[in-house]
Amino acid sequence: QVQPVESGGGLVQAGGSLRLSCAASGRTLSSYAVGWFRQAPGKEREFVAAINRSGGTKFHADSVKGRFTIFRDNAVYLQMSSLKPEDTAIYYCAAGAIVTRNRVGYDSWGQGTQVTVSS
Repeated sequence: QVQPVESGGGLVQAGGSLRLSCAASGRTLSSYAVGWFRQAPGKEREFVAAINRSGGTKFHADSVKGRFTIFRDNAVYLQMSSLKPEDTAIYYCAAGAIVTRNRVGYDSWGQGTQVTVSS
């Protein structure tokens, strides 16, 4: 079973950019659809973006459209721009068989990476 591993989180000022990466420990992610989700303190985990195996189908949450972009090569990336304090959360990547906005569609989850946006 694939084990996603996130990296690239950190502290950034509002308006800044970060790129998150999701790689696979022990295997490649190329056979999987991948989703990015985030969870802020006291809130439920929410969908951010997802991409299918070929990279030809992508979904983005309305809250991040125009600011975040998901793409992939050997890994899966989340390019985040124009960051806002409300983007502060732990960001998780997850692998599954089909691309979906629904977190129950993903079987394998990473440990998460913290993104903090200061005002």
